[in-house]
Amino acid sequence: MSEFDSRARVWDKDKIHLERSEAIAIELQRMIPIQPSMKAMEYGAGTGLLSFLLKDIFSEITLMDSSREMVEVCKEKCDYFKTSHITPLWFDLEHQDFDGKFDVIYNQMVLHHVTDIDLIFNKFHSLLNPGGYLAIADLYPEDGSFHGLDVKVHWGFDPAELAVKLKNHGFKTVEFQESFRMKRDSGRVYPIFLLVAQK
Repeated sequence: MSEFDSRARVWDKDKIHLERSEAIAIELQRMIPIQPSMKAMEYGAGTGLLSFLLKDIFSEITLMDSSREMVEVCKEKCDYFKTSHITPLWFDLEHQDFDGKFDVIYNQMVLHHVTDIDLIFNKFHSLLNPGGYLAIADLYPEDGSFHGLDVKVHWGFDPAELAVKLKNHGFKTVEFQESFRMKRDSGRVYPIFLLVAQK
């Protein structure tokens, strides 16, 4: 069982997860001109916290995650909220090819767990309709203390460098700004950016 499988049932009990999702949801709606007909995918959706905050503004939402237990929690939420337009999907986009098209793809605190950034950017670009939007919320560069030095993740990102990389993958416009400041029990504060790129 992966770390995310084991934490799926308690993930939503951490208040900071909800506060972060609420802040990102507000900024995402401000930065992307969302239309009711748009189809969206949340990559690395976890328990779907962000998507269930956005559930009334998209015509369809696919919740994609490689953690089976996280997807099970999403399914239970769909039953609870009676959301027939939301589809939880157990899928590993890093190692599988997906056949689908979306108007918006978004994720929060997922990119630093992705091994091959160029690969996933290429897949995001191919899954978006022309003019579609990619939204990424993640950590600014940090010293490795967010997860601990023994955890193999990226230590945050410079969004300006990501913007260059995204343009190299065919995205036309990129904008970003700080969207949330996450305070840990240790007292350390980790700023989080929201970056939006258009295909």
